[in-house]
Amino acid sequence: MSTGVSIEHRETFACFGSECTVIVADERDAEAARAVALARRRLLAWHRQFSRFEPDSELSRLNADPRPTVPVSAMMRRVVQAAIGAAQATAGLVDPTLVAEIEQAGYGSHLEPGGGPPLSVAVALAPPRQPARPHATPAWRDVSADRRAGTVTRPTAVRLDLGGIAKGVFADELAASLGGFGAFVVDCAGDLRLGGASSVVRQVHVASPFDDRTVHTLELAAGGVATSGIGRRSWLDANGRVAHHLLDPRTGQPAFTGVVQATALAPTAAQAEALSKAAILSGPAAAEGILLAGGVLVLEDGSHRVVLKRPSGV
Repeated sequence: MSTGVSIEHRETFACFGSECTVIVADERDAEAARAVALARRRLLAWHRQFSRFEPDSELSRLNADPRPTVPVSAMMRRVVQAAIGAAQATAGLVDPTLVAEIEQAGYGSHLEPGGGPPLSVAVALAPPRQPARPHATPAWRDVSADRRAGTVTRPTAVRLDLGGIAKGVFADELAASLGGFGAFVVDCAGDLRLGGASSVVRQVHVASPFDDRTVHTLELAAGGVATSGIGRRSWLDANGRVAHHLLDPRTGQPAFTGVVQATALAPTAAQAEALSKAAILSGPAAAEGILLAGGVLVLEDGSHRVVLKRPSGV
């Protein structure tokens, strides 16, 4: 007989170079606990499979394969499709083919979050601000995934960086298996998916990238949330210039636009991930127009803007 009492199970663990958290709340105590444990195992396995820094990961093997068309796992195909979809949806601002450029900028191996200069210092050292622009002849247009054949096709010189969008896809994948529980949260290193049969409203705190303050608190029962920023992974390059991992596709250089962090809401975590990055890359004047479902922008002067969801048809 049902007791009607939901017991919350939670695990937080190191993954994707940051932290992941999985929460499942349900009156079926043992099933909820097993679901959390399984989600943890799946995330850790995906981390190994999609790491750009592990030479034997599936992503590294794909990038090194000399064949233009390569057989891949179902999850790799899905992530590649999502990456191309993100590029299309953001008019090329979120470009998954800039591996050579990010390595040249200094991100060729794992970087610990927070290991670079403080964001305030990075902003002070940054070059003149300008919005990012898509590449004139983007390589991602020549990348495709074939579901029936189970393959990815791309020019052999093109390598893929799937880290950001992959986290959103993983959160969405786990959400599909957790929807029958009372409530769940999957946080893949900043890409969140919330939901559950009980429609539990949770608070999602948006932290300042400059300090420990909470700049805004969102209240959500379901959907995707993603936060991207230039503060957690920044460094000084070989020439002593400040750099970070969000590149302007047009120049191949780290983008300094005046927006240092963006939180995006969307129906899925993968969509939110793409929108959060596009909002930063587009700059203050255009960022609010990208966050159609709402979100939060933090500017380089420490101020923030709360963006409300636009009514349909506006």
